[in-house]
Amino acid sequence: MGEHAVLHRRRALVCAIDRRIHVRVTPRRDRRISIRSALGEDAGSLEDVQVRAPFTFVWAAIARYARELPGGLDLQVEADFDHRTGLGSSAAVTVATTAALGAWMGREWGPEALHRECLATVQQVQGRGSGADVAASIAGGLVEYRQDPFKLVPLQAVHPITVVYAGYKTPTAEVIQRVEAERQKRPALYEGFFFEIDECVRTAVDAICRDDWVALGLCLNQNQALMVALGVADAALNEIVAALCEQPGILGAKISGSGLGDCAVGLGRVTDWPLTYPLIPCQMSQKGVRVEKAGCR
Repeated sequence: MGEHAVLHRRRALVCAIDRRIHVRVTPRRDRRISIRSALGEDAGSLEDVQVRAPFTFVWAAIARYARELPGGLDLQVEADFDHRTGLGSSAAVTVATTAALGAWMGREWGPEALHRECLATVQQVQGRGSGADVAASIAGGLVEYRQDPFKLVPLQAVHPITVVYAGYKTPTAEVIQRVEAERQKRPALYEGFFFEIDECVRTAVDAICRDDWVALGLCLNQNQALMVALGVADAALNEIVAALCEQPGILGAKISGSGLGDCAVGLGRVTDWPLTYPLIPCQMSQKGVRVEKAGCR
């Protein structure tokens, strides 16, 4: 909750799920870099790091520390889910890559420092970015987050969820640009939207702290109405959210990211899914980023 408004000094509520991205860094004796994942392979040199697809965020993280790295490296990326479904995968691979490189360099970043490093990389690639998905990847679980002034508060609670993929997604940077263009035309109206979104998040955090999941479901529904007002809940997402809300086991539902595709999330479990949009098996997870060295936890 809180998407788009979080870019304007408002709060967001984000959560991590039990799907992980694993980044393994193996040092080399030369200055070469190789990257390998299900997306393919790429290679380069520490002397001239080129940020390019399909490993844009990985290359950007490497470029940030190219002058400090002890030498070349082989970097292997493995994901527990299809990158096409979004779900903050760009933030997750940025966090995993940055944490791995930091461990190799002997850096001891706390959550705030690691967040600052990763957000700088994400913003270099996207131009803008709130860092909310970065916060979830670092902390795990449910997180109350604000970019400015910085706030990252883990909430000790979990609840079953249902995630549905629309079958397509619009790049986050493009959706942000569209919303920003409309905001500049009608700044007072959008300021009102962002205020209401922030209030939804505040109420949602209070509900979680009271273990009141019914109240949280209502907050999701209210936030979804505001996403419709912003123009980022398209026909497919609205159909998915409506179907979720008709399920007896769902307390509330909304889009799960910047909008115009990607996923919608329902609070609770469905019993008989009536649509052809695929369900993504997952649940909230309290586990955030974790670093292992030489096979040791």
